[in-house]
Amino acid sequence: MSESETSTHDLERGAASESLYNSTIKNLSWHDISVTVSDRKTKAPKQLLDNVNGELKAGEILALMGPSGSGKTTLLNTLARRSTSSGSTTGTVLTNGTHLPQSAFREISSYVEQEDALIGSLTVRETVDFSARLSLAGLVTKRERLARVDDLLIAFGLTDQAHTLIGTPLRKGISGGQKRRASVAAQIITEPKIMFLDEPTSGLDSSASYEIISHLRSVGRRYNLLIVASIHQPSTSTFRLFDKLLLLSQGKTCYFGPLSDVTPYFESAGFPVPPQTNPAEHLLDITNSDFALNREQAQRDLDSIHATWNQQQHTVSFTSKEGIDQPAIAILENHSRRPDIFTIISALLLRMFIKSYRDVVVYGIRIAMYMGLAIMMGTVWLRLPTTQDSIQPFINAIFFGSAFMSFMAVAYVPAFLEDRATFVKDRANGLYGALPFLIANFIIGLPYLFLIAVIFSVIAYWLTNFRPSGEAFMLWIMWLFLDLLAAESLVVLVSSLFPVFVVALAIVAFANGLWMSVGGFLVSPTILNVFWKYVFHYIDYQTYVFQGMMVNEFSQRTYTCGSGCQCMYNTPLAPQCQIAGTGVLETYGYATGRTGKWVGILIGIIVGYRVLGLLALHFRQ
Repeated sequence: MSESETSTHDLERGAASESLYNSTIKNLSWHDISVTVSDRKTKAPKQLLDNVNGELKAGEILALMGPSGSGKTTLLNTLARRSTSSGSTTGTVLTNGTHLPQSAFREISSYVEQEDALIGSLTVRETVDFSARLSLAGLVTKRERLARVDDLLIAFGLTDQAHTLIGTPLRKGISGGQKRRASVAAQIITEPKIMFLDEPTSGLDSSASYEIISHLRSVGRRYNLLIVASIHQPSTSTFRLFDKLLLLSQGKTCYFGPLSDVTPYFESAGFPVPPQTNPAEHLLDITNSDFALNREQAQRDLDSIHATWNQQQHTVSFTSKEGIDQPAIAILENHSRRPDIFTIISALLLRMFIKSYRDVVVYGIRIAMYMGLAIMMGTVWLRLPTTQDSIQPFINAIFFGSAFMSFMAVAYVPAFLEDRATFVKDRANGLYGALPFLIANFIIGLPYLFLIAVIFSVIAYWLTNFRPSGEAFMLWIMWLFLDLLAAESLVVLVSSLFPVFVVALAIVAFANGLWMSVGGFLVSPTILNVFWKYVFHYIDYQTYVFQGMMVNEFSQRTYTCGSGCQCMYNTPLAPQCQIAGTGVLETYGYATGRTGKWVGILIGIIVGYRVLGLLALHFRQ
């Protein structure tokens, strides 16, 4: 790299750092935060938080600590405006001394979940870069965006892993600590001023935990961010990295203030930290009465800690509303400028495309599975002759080729659930909504599903000896493509409603079993029970695929009768010892000339599934 190139690169990195620097949000304060819910068993009021106060300034990192059930996550969600409690919440959360609207607060804050919702088939660099594309595209140049990505990778010590995959079930990727750092970097690139992290060290050893908090502290100070992190039981070295501590127990404050004052404070309160003891461990021990040998004494000690804190009258001084900096208003206006929907869809399409060809679970395994299914079908129904004995095998092959192809769409469930988890995280942080996500998901599936339909048809259609016509072959591909598209749309709908792998898998399998039963093959529509016919048969996408394929095969084909001209179907060709395929269609009640109508209904079903999936994603939080 030449001297001029090096200078330019340094300038770009400097500009990137400056753009991520928080110069507007000075403090975050909360006063008298109380959360009350109704106990599920007794229906009596239960207080999760009781008048919790605190304040955090720019450049500081706060630890929320306490035993299990102390209210850490409840407080974190309340401060982040993400409270999922069905109870009542009182108190105020102020930013720069004023209460910001929900939408405005979301623009300047970011939330990192306890579980890393990352796409395993992307590299570390791509993960951070796509977060930048979804939040900054059109607002900064490509060079500026890439400079910001490089800057964050360096800050989080991820340069050596930049081109390593996050990791999939079939391909090993980065470590747990590196994955957590990548998650945080992907959030910081969206330019938040306040960050909330739920148990960022969960599941990591002490070394990896120290690594995470150390990088978090370094980046927070470098960019002057406000960072709030709930943490369970940090090591001594990790504990000392925090600037402030808010210690909770039973929803009440046990201590809030600088970390340097923790030890003296509890010593004066009669609970000194024993020598050679991790202060964090000691604090959790004295604030947890659940596992104490003498629970009554432990509860008395805890009540004493609460009373001591209240007597000390440790209050938080809040910035007045009049003291809000005008640049804070400007930054909110700046953050309200987000990429347009077409830019977001383009970024999502690129991200999904990379995933689709790298992760074999998405379409690779399905393509191999469908090829195996085609070979099996073509060799089982191998070169069926055009005799009346082959009519039923032809019908069976049509049913198998349509019903089982759609049934195998259940293999798409795990891939969609991973995309959905990423979407939920991105939406919660204000990057995009359900509409661009589902549009991109729909578009990216079209070429792959069409490819599957073509590959399956090329193998199975000619081996089986369906009607040997170019027109008939292309119509078969069309029906199969629409069948796969409807089946995948059903997967999207069910997985959006029930985002649990086993549950979604079971419901999709059950639905496809239902569609097979009422589709017209197992029981002819002419004798199908009226309940199943009018409630499910006409909304069954397999119904229209099956009858479309039946018409495609039998409408223009004849079959020879058996010996002695004993014809199974009575058609006008009986005197010629032949059976007209239209006679087969009549027994099922299928008329010709309705292809356009059936295609329209199928498209309507596909659109209906997608719209319902959109509503499910939009309203299900």
